[in-house]
Amino acid sequence: RSPTALALALATRLRFAADYIASFTSVSSSNTCIVSDVRSNCTLSSVTAVERTPGNSLEDGNDVIKDLSSCDIFNGNWVLDDSRPAYIPGSCPYVDDSFNCFKNGRVDFSYVRYRWKPFDCQIPRFNGRKMLEMLRGKRLVFVGDSLNRNMWESLVCSLRESLKDKRSLFEVSTRNEYRTQGFFSLRFQDYQCTIDFIKSPFLVQEWKISDKSEIRRETLRLDMIQGSKYSDADIIVFNTGHWWTHQKTGKGKNYFQEGSHVYDRMEVKEAFTKALKTWAQWVDSNIDRKHTRVFFAGYSSSHFRKGQWDTGGNCHGETEPISNETSLAPYPWMMSILESVISEMKTPVFYLNITKMTAYRKDGHPSIYRPVEIPRTPGMFQDCSHWCLPGVPDFWNELLYAALLISGHDLPNNH
Repeated sequence: RSPTALALALATRLRFAADYIASFTSVSSSNTCIVSDVRSNCTLSSVTAVERTPGNSLEDGNDVIKDLSSCDIFNGNWVLDDSRPAYIPGSCPYVDDSFNCFKNGRVDFSYVRYRWKPFDCQIPRFNGRKMLEMLRGKRLVFVGDSLNRNMWESLVCSLRESLKDKRSLFEVSTRNEYRTQGFFSLRFQDYQCTIDFIKSPFLVQEWKISDKSEIRRETLRLDMIQGSKYSDADIIVFNTGHWWTHQKTGKGKNYFQEGSHVYDRMEVKEAFTKALKTWAQWVDSNIDRKHTRVFFAGYSSSHFRKGQWDTGGNCHGETEPISNETSLAPYPWMMSILESVISEMKTPVFYLNITKMTAYRKDGHPSIYRPVEIPRTPGMFQDCSHWCLPGVPDFWNELLYAALLISGHDLPNNH
């Protein structure tokens, strides 16, 4: 399509989105459907109309904090909720094209109409201004793979939405630096805080070694952390997982390395355990526990049908979450290893266990709604791993916000 036609199509979709989003503020009923309910038999949930009205967030006072601290905020369900999303689809310039389902032509907005609701408590709505005040003078860093980038972009966009002057948010590093160095930094000038993303899909170091024929081939150093220019950050959110499911790591043949030794063969579970222990040792040795709060985001579920991403797997046409817990995929083996490693660490690590909450959301992936330069053909690769933005990762950040409230209103003021 020509640039003019694209511009006209986007303008039309923006007007449609504006009308759609505007309707959120007019909701007055507190009747919501829990995902596991039969659609024709909705029940009154504890998400009230007051909660769902923008500007009337649940107060995060001491009673709420006490309630949260004794509640498993990761055990819950998705409820239909027609309040305004964290940011309007297509409005945030920091959403990667691969995650921008609105820009890429997705016409339904069902994926932004669900909110995560723990069974045993209520979590405060994300309050961008309050979180920016909590982050004033501080550095928050996301370290991990593209699912963590999903979360980073979601947080930046959610916080940007609360700014009166959007020009006070600017890039410390350039997008080109991200492409070449895997680093992107944004600064909220009015709050003197930065929020960074550092690409580190394995957390340990990707490496190259020459074989007997002097041919350079890739390995993974299980005994070496990748990069360490963030040990002085105030908050660090780590993740890893999806790259460990790729063919190269799955086979584990002449790929995993410790010191100068490359293993002929190593099971991926053993390699993953070694890598996480390397990460844990680095954290325990380099992180000042009085200064830095450490989070680890769990495995974000994929929803490929009839194959994986490179073998015809698809998730197109899904518009509702999974409604029955018995239909969820088995708990990922990686997370059991992670939980075991974290339990042995000296450093307190807040485990953002998003695995179950994402397992429900087969409807929230970009699927065929890829950037325009990727031809939309019957056999195209579908993205059933990452998430549309706005969408599911916005609630990871709502839980991050709740976790920061649980761990104390006031972060150490070290900067």
